[in-house]
Amino acid sequence: MGFRVVKTAIATLISIQIAYIVGLPSPQSAGLLAILGVEVTRKRSLRTISARFFASIVGLLFACGLFALFGFHYWVLAVFVLFGFPLIVKSSFKEGIVTSSVVVFRVFGEGALSVHTILSQVELLVIGLGSAMVVNMIYMPKGGEQMIEIRHNVDGLFAVIFHRVALTLRDPTYVWDGSEIIEAGKAIKEGSLAANRAMENQMVHPDQAWNIYFYMRKEQLDLILVMMQRIADVYQKLPQADLVAELFEQLSHDVTEEMYTGRTEVLLEELEQDFKEMDLPTTREEFEIRSSILQLCRELSLYLKIAKKNKAPVPDKVRVESG
Repeated sequence: MGFRVVKTAIATLISIQIAYIVGLPSPQSAGLLAILGVEVTRKRSLRTISARFFASIVGLLFACGLFALFGFHYWVLAVFVLFGFPLIVKSSFKEGIVTSSVVVFRVFGEGALSVHTILSQVELLVIGLGSAMVVNMIYMPKGGEQMIEIRHNVDGLFAVIFHRVALTLRDPTYVWDGSEIIEAGKAIKEGSLAANRAMENQMVHPDQAWNIYFYMRKEQLDLILVMMQRIADVYQKLPQADLVAELFEQLSHDVTEEMYTGRTEVLLEELEQDFKEMDLPTTREEFEIRSSILQLCRELSLYLKIAKKNKAPVPDKVRVESG
């Protein structure tokens, strides 16, 4: 049972009880409106509930005009749908089409227009949608534990990826299906969605640390995909490939650290200096492979710059892992 279902049940019960105490006809209608008003985040709740309320008012006024002109016939409801829905959408309240329909159909069920009938529908709207908003505002899950778990999963997958890269550089015949890259992409996407939900639940001074973290990992994963193209060109074993493999082995450990260590960056700078002092390639094949290795180092440097730039604290006193 999801937490949203629990909130919906609570909002429904509260709205029906209030409508019953106030003495409104068909208090269960307030419960139906409460069900339509429960959302997954506080900010989305404000947007959708306000849209549904004003859409219902627009639809109610338009429908009352139709009922006054043509009477209470079933074909009038079709006219309302045909022209009322586009009017609501044009008014930028398209999220409230269903809510508006509930209110209009209730007025149609009364079979007569009166100030009391219209005010009763407005009261039901206020009670139903208001109950949903109150429940939404009182509590929303923060999702911190979920994002920490996702972060550990992503970092673990990155560590495996870098270890596989090191193995491939040491042995070009090593076969790896790259499944961890696909899993990391799914985990990053899941984390980004969770981070967006958490941020929408923070009404004042939203913390963007988690969004920054998952955005950083997305950029780094894109670079890893580019690296894989460079690695595919290293089809022969060379000493230079073994040296770069050591960098990725170090990075497979650094990526699980809580803070950016800079160890891989130092090793990379030393290796680039060593490359400049090495003898030039003697064959075309060696030239092509060493060129790919050098380009791989450039991509690795970009990866580390992204990590270093986006180092930042995250909720619950946990720092973004920037390896």
